Amino acid sequence: MTDSTSLITKSRMSIARDLLFALALSLAWIATQQPAKAAAQATAKCSLAVVTKQPVGNANICDPKTVRNLARQGHVFEQNQLGLVSMLGLSPDYNPQEALAWFERAAHRGYAAAQVNLGVMYANGWGTPQNYAVALHWFKAASDQGFARADYNLGILYTQGHGVKRDYAEAIRYLRKGASGGDTGAQTNLGYMYDHGLGVPRDLQTAASWYRKAAKAGDAMAQNDLADLYLRGEGVPQSDSEAFRLFRLAADQGQTAARIKLAYLYSTGRSTTKDLAAAYILLTAAANAGDARGKDLQRSIESQLTSAQIAEARQKARQLTTTSPEQFSAKALLQ
Repeated sequence: MTDSTSLITKSRMSIARDLLFALALSLAWIATQQPAKAAAQATAKCSLAVVTKQPVGNANICDPKTVRNLARQGHVFEQNQLGLVSMLGLSPDYNPQEALAWFERAAHRGYAAAQVNLGVMYANGWGTPQNYAVALHWFKAASDQGFARADYNLGILYTQGHGVKRDYAEAIRYLRKGASGGDTGAQTNLGYMYDHGLGVPRDLQTAASWYRKAAKAGDAMAQNDLADLYLRGEGVPQSDSEAFRLFRLAADQGQTAARIKLAYLYSTGRSTTKDLAAAYILLTAAANAGDARGKDLQRSIESQLTSAQIAEARQKARQLTTTSPEQFSAKALLQ
């Protein structure tokens, strides 16, 4: 059986570091975080049903033709909507180049959400050659309007040293600003900085506090990271049951790190009834999503299951919501 401490420690450290890169460049979703200054520019908010199932603010759900007509008339909210569906391939007619064009039109009119999204396009090289300097410009433009998602992205750029000199102090400044503005990605990454003493003295209680804020808002990575602290009793009272609860919340969202660690708990019966089949399902689902960090445990459990159990578990794993690296990146854009 895989050594439990090694498995959990390896998962936590590598996954948390991957987070800072994988979630580095996140698109702003519709105008849920739009500051008042920019929101006032979107006088006729008309959402696409493929972008949101529920109206946001004073936005109505409209048909694609209406949204496109409003966008062509210069309405920034609708321009950003078309950019989102173009980037995410929610229609066969859309593509990154068209997304870039719509984001540019809205960004130049001062719409902060589109400025963030345009920055993401340039930083990733989607629909345009990669250009971190241009990305930095648009992120700062949105940050100046008080748009928390921009602060999150700026914090990541400074953490990673993309287009700027790596500067943890500057990263902390932007992440703190974004976290205070309610951005769960910024809260999670600020917690990570405190968790590992990057740019600040290591403070596990403060790390737990930021993780908890984001976890309560449904952020899967924050749920995973907070569960790690509960599992070890670092910065919080040790609690296997709370760790199990949080890992399960994150795993239910497809967070592969949480699925791997939840599988460990099932395989050992720690804080739950031992269930090798359930563990194997979770590990297989994580592997299907491109995360093979639980492969040693998976092989160990497989040797203890019958052929019928393995076949059934693999079928159930396929039915879980799995996320490929490309799909994960796209989902990250929506936070």
